[in-house]
Amino acid sequence: MPTRRQTLASITATLVSPAIGRNAFAQASPRYVAQNVIAGLANAWALAFLPDGRILITERAGRLRLFAADGKPQADVTGIPAVWSRGQGGLLDVVLSPDFLTSRRLFLSYADPRDGGAATSVMRAVLSADGRTLTDSQVIFRQQPASGGGVHFGSRIVPARDGTLFIGLGERGQKEKSQDLKTHYGKVVRINPDGSVPKDNPFVGRSDALPEIWSYGHRNIQGAALHPSTGQLWTVEHGARGGDEINRPQAGKNYGWPVITYGRDYSGARIGEGTAKAGMEQPLHYWDPSIAPSGMIFYSGRLNASWKNSIIVGGLAGSLVSKLTFDGDKFVSEERLLAGLGHRYRDLREGPDGAIFLLTDDRDGELLRLLPV
Repeated sequence: MPTRRQTLASITATLVSPAIGRNAFAQASPRYVAQNVIAGLANAWALAFLPDGRILITERAGRLRLFAADGKPQADVTGIPAVWSRGQGGLLDVVLSPDFLTSRRLFLSYADPRDGGAATSVMRAVLSADGRTLTDSQVIFRQQPASGGGVHFGSRIVPARDGTLFIGLGERGQKEKSQDLKTHYGKVVRINPDGSVPKDNPFVGRSDALPEIWSYGHRNIQGAALHPSTGQLWTVEHGARGGDEINRPQAGKNYGWPVITYGRDYSGARIGEGTAKAGMEQPLHYWDPSIAPSGMIFYSGRLNASWKNSIIVGGLAGSLVSKLTFDGDKFVSEERLLAGLGHRYRDLREGPDGAIFLLTDDRDGELLRLLPV
């Protein structure tokens, strides 16, 4: 009689993309199989799939690496901006433009070294046909102001359906500035792909607010995605000691940090005024204790219809992957996957074949491939 592992291997063989092949197992369960695809990554932060199946992966030290569809390394992409590689800073997100097939354009976010320290910037550039060089680079957003310290840079980039870009930003460890509309700290900002400000942004025309701001009162947004049905932005952000949040940021609204939170300071002390206050939004879901959420997706359900529209979130401190079910805006349930391997799950994306690809944030990190079964 075949063992459970042998049965899962047989199931996997029918799902595995020929380009990826049958890689070593990381973990198997009755609900999923996880395989190792790439090893030897140094503090990887984000990944993106090119239309031909090749994979771009950022590493915080300032490398954008190109891999073949089978996981074999091809090149370090040239033309990367200088980065502030300290603490949580460095080269961060990479996202293809929706018109990449014709424009070859992509977006990178990074901790940008400046006078006074660093802050998050976003650059757009054109990727050469061979995938090895960035040209026509332009910085389209600079978080203001710059400051010292190596924490809370954000910074996920999400192209919206109307052609604008959302960027989720951290508050650089200066929590009071999340409520200050004259800074970009602790905000979701919304810009056009050329860096200009959309005329319908909520604070356009106000002298007491920066016009790029979409929503505020956030702590450190490291995951964001569009809802597949509504097209609305959903985000996940780090709390302190507990109080990680899932939010649906809406124009002009205040999400409370640090006035309200479901977490406490790392010392155990209370933060702010409690868990609710008039004029401040409640999270759709929160974690206590913290899992330190990172990348997130809404899963399409291509390999398993029962997973369709589930939110999949990576956990850093939690060393797990969280699969969440919602009914509209109402949280229903959570299932925790891949616990026990000791990985810090930094980013995740759905691959061309419907598998879920996961980056681990370690000095000797990996890209894993998760198959719902």
